[in-house]
Formats: sequence, C-alpha cells, structure tokens
Amino acid sequence: MARLKWQQRADLPDRAFAYIDAKGRRRLPIHDAGHVRNALSRFGQVRFDDDRARDRARQRLLRAAKRFRIVPVGFITSEIRSERSVAGGRDRPLPEGFVTMLMTDIEGSTGLVSGLADDYGAVLDEVCGILRHSVAEAGGFEVEARADEFFAVFATPRPAVDAAIHVQHELGDRTWVGGAAVHVRIGIHSGYPTATGSNYLGLDVNTASRVCAAGHGQQIVVTANTREAVKDTDARGLRFTSLGAHRLRGLPHDVELYQVGAEGLPTRFPPLRILRHD
Repeated sequence: MARLKWQQRADLPDRAFAYIDAKGRRRLPIHDAGHVRNALSRFGQVRFDDDRARDRARQRLLRAAKRFRIVPVGFITSEIRSERSVAGGRDRPLPEGFVTMLMTDIEGSTGLVSGLADDYGAVLDEVCGILRHSVAEAGGFEVEARADEFFAVFATPRPAVDAAIHVQHELGDRTWVGGAAVHVRIGIHSGYPTATGSNYLGLDVNTASRVCAAGHGQQIVVTANTREAVKDTDARGLRFTSLGAHRLRGLPHDVELYQVGAEGLPTRFPPLRILRHD
C-alpha cells in the first residue's frame, strides 16, 4: 500500500482518520480498505493522549473495519493483553466493533422446573453464579441474564472460549439436588453487533442465539468467524470439529458451525438441533 502524499492527506476530512491528537495531528487513516488494514497493524505503535482517546480511536477503527468487511484478527492479537487486564464488571462500557458473543441456556429446563419444584431456584442461582464467575475471570462482560438464558460479550475471542470451557468443567463437577442432571448448551459467535449502551442489537446477536439453540447440554458450538479468529490468535489446547454448514432459523445464509474440544470435555453428541423451515 502506497503512503499518502502530503496533499492527499490534507484533502481527506477528519472523519477519514481514526485518531486526532490534542495538537490536531491526524493519525491512522481509515478512508479505504488498505489503510484500514495498515491502521489495524500499527495501532499498538501509536502514543495516545490518554486511555479515553485510545478507546475512541479503537472504536473508530473497528467501525471502519466493519464498513470494509475486514475481520481484524491481527488487531485482536495486539489487543489481547490489554483487554484481558480489564475486569469483567460493568465499570467500563460494553465493547464495540468486532466482539465475541457467548450465549447459554439450560437444557431441559422445563423438566427440571417440574422435577425440582421449589429447589429449581437454588439450582438456577448456582448455574448463574458459575456463569458470572467464569465470564468475569476471563475478562468478559455480562450483558443479560433472563430465566435460564445468559448473554455475555468479550472484546477478543479466545477468552470467550476459555470461559465456556470453564463453565462446562464447573457444571460437570457439581452434584445437584435430587440427583438432577443439569446441563448447559453454549453458543459463541464473533461479529459486529450494534451496541446500545447496555445491550446489543442486530443479525450477529440473532446468530449467536441460534447457534446456542442448535447445541446440546455440555456442548460448545462456535461459528466459523470465532474459529478463524481464535486460530489466528491463540488456539493452543483447543480442537475444532466441523459440524457442517446449516441454515439457522431466521438467518439469510448458511452458517458454518464447529464443536469446541478441550481436555475434560465430552466429545460425542447427537446431531445438532436444527429446525427446518421453508
């Protein structure tokens, strides 16, 4: 990619740059796909005025990557250390741009409610506690917990998978009241949802939900987006088994799905729970 000449740079509007420092110097041009890729690779070399300026530049850059349909895997690599240092609480805004969404629900919850009666509330509280702890330990953010469903988001993909594995290990080691079998299905998808401040909207959110619904208790299912992002950063200790491309309910295109494998996780499951629609 050719460097911008002085006159070319001068002709660009301010919105064509990810960062303008306190002295008015315009850095990290993002007006075309080539310069967005260059900005993603150089982001870690820029000295920002403060953390807030850095966060604003990061969001502008990720929005530009979305506009040019660039999956920012190199950028993810450079950001992993700083993002993992952030606690999982809500003291910071939810991440924007290219994020990884983790959704869970309890398999057979209706039967558990019927079988456990008043004890189901305690089981649900314990499951939610495991989910919250695992997400926070991995540096993620809880977005929403509703009945037996849980939604969390991560700025980088590997911590989301690590949190999912930790959840399945913790649940598998528990002995539940009345000898109940309490299993959670987990779906993970990486994409560009629209952040609303306290939640997310858009097709990528629907995709994460459908991926979760397709799996089985104790299973972790991820999309090709997540698999590729993890493999391009850090896939040590993980295996991804192809489950094929599937048309998930309400989505316009087939979605490539993979099962996550890691030490201590079950490996054999029935076929995915894919609802057929004309």
